[in-house]
Amino acid sequence: MATPLSDPSQSPLQTVAVVGLGTMGTGIAEVLAKAGRTVVGIDISETQAATCVATLEASTARGVERGRLTEQERAEILGRVRTSADLRTAADADLVIEVAPESYEVKQQIFRELDGIVRPETILATGTNALSVTRLAAESSRPERVLGLHFFNPAPAMKLVEVVSSVLTAPAAVTAVTDLALDLGKEPVAVGDRPGFVADGLLFGYLNQAAAMYEAKYASREDIDAAMRLGCGLPMGPLALLDLIGVDTARTVLEAMYAASRDRLHAPAPILKQLSEAGLTGRKAGRGFYTYEAPGSAVVVRDTLTPPEGGDLAPGREIRSVGVAGSGTMASGIAEVFAKAGYEVVLAARSAEKAQTAKARIGKSLARSVDKGRMTAESAAKTLERITATGTYDDFAGVDLAVEAVAEDLEVKRQLFAALDKVCKPGAILATTTSSLPVVACARATSRPQDVIGMHFFNPAPAMKLVEVVRTVLTADDVHATVREVCGRIRKHPVDCGDRAGFIVNALLFPYLNNAIKMVQEHYATLDDIDAAMKLGGGYPMGPFELLDVVGLDVSLAIEKVLHREFRDPGLAPAPLLEHLVAAGCLGRKTGRGFREYAKR
Repeated sequence: MATPLSDPSQSPLQTVAVVGLGTMGTGIAEVLAKAGRTVVGIDISETQAATCVATLEASTARGVERGRLTEQERAEILGRVRTSADLRTAADADLVIEVAPESYEVKQQIFRELDGIVRPETILATGTNALSVTRLAAESSRPERVLGLHFFNPAPAMKLVEVVSSVLTAPAAVTAVTDLALDLGKEPVAVGDRPGFVADGLLFGYLNQAAAMYEAKYASREDIDAAMRLGCGLPMGPLALLDLIGVDTARTVLEAMYAASRDRLHAPAPILKQLSEAGLTGRKAGRGFYTYEAPGSAVVVRDTLTPPEGGDLAPGREIRSVGVAGSGTMASGIAEVFAKAGYEVVLAARSAEKAQTAKARIGKSLARSVDKGRMTAESAAKTLERITATGTYDDFAGVDLAVEAVAEDLEVKRQLFAALDKVCKPGAILATTTSSLPVVACARATSRPQDVIGMHFFNPAPAMKLVEVVRTVLTADDVHATVREVCGRIRKHPVDCGDRAGFIVNALLFPYLNNAIKMVQEHYATLDDIDAAMKLGGGYPMGPFELLDVVGLDVSLAIEKVLHREFRDPGLAPAPLLEHLVAAGCLGRKTGRGFREYAKR
């Protein structure tokens, strides 16, 4: 975190006017006042101005209660803020930050009026996240003093600030505003002028695809949101986030992005228009993708789309023993999960040695759990005893559920399923852990396609709570019910999805990663700035390039190709830079070099 300057008077930007006192404007005013700036809050609505003052009073009172502020500091902060309904009160401002509604007409009118009010050296900043800063600057009589200053909501908590230059912006103005952002304790990222900039440019494409996925009835809103929270570690699911942002706001941002890119991934999903025009704009309206307790509330309440308590699945089959095919990290992790839940597990690999190596890996994992106090030594020993390592799939003859976790190669998987079909008893369920290949192709390799289903675990399997349960058009209802029940017993969260490329998580995650690569490829922003933007502005646990290097660039490219082949959307074509790095053998951490270089172990 950046440390604010000890003496704010060193900055040339002492008096700051904030035009528009909604949630964002109020948050920016609070940040500025806490950093020692004199703040003039301006809003045509006196009610809105009064709400801003009340919000600041409540926020600083909480700061005192929690020991973060003294009463004297609180009084000083509140004393630095005055509000007005008259734009002329910005006359003495060194910087004006406009956070009015996302409308060219509204913003241009404000800038035109400010031109006749403020001093020639005053910097004018727009807080837009969707509109062209260049177009707004061109309407001003001082285009060299106009730039974008994009804070993230809630402004007091979020560290990221995007400093947006147009081709007309003077470097001195950028420097002054960047220094101010640092003084506010923020992390400024320098970006060029294009709709969405970095964080929203990547975020809104992902949100749009999630809305389209829901609209197509591919998965429920609850499953889409749970999948992205549990599978990617995101603080909120995409549909809940759309409700928070405002469905109408998201539609406006996407319209601007599409106008600039003509990329179908940015063309707003029709459901966004339908919800917006119906007034179902999210939390602020009390209803959007979800229904809320009241307008402005964060509390979700049941509605007609809420799944019934306990589900309405058909009776399942009894599962006592589980076979896991494979010897890699995923196979051993899945075997560990089932054994911990009390199932007898047969862990089979191509050789007895490989199977024993996989079991030894499980033993080390259990030992770490004991060392960390997560389980007793006795429990770990019993768990390991439940696992039988073998070099032949013939030992799957008695299992009730066989889970395949071998290489992500369709022909390899098909051959294995043909073998399991001959070995496993009638009624045994056959599951594949594929993340991108068609489950039905595995099913058709057997004489019992109704017994085949997808169980896509996430790595590392013992830690990750999500399992994507993938039904084909041939999967029997009781097989689906059984697998969902088993997921509950092994303490995983199942989400239902159909048998199409990427399922939920990868279908939403990898286009986002691909778009990040395109940003670098087009020299729009640096790796470090993009990673920082998504962690600080989007709450992502890892930036896209950190994640790509962990996943493996070859794996990422393979998934991108599958998605492009399945959906035939030009926007999903793998970025050439990704293909070039893979061709050069730069595959990420596993080779010591991907988008970044890593020290050899």
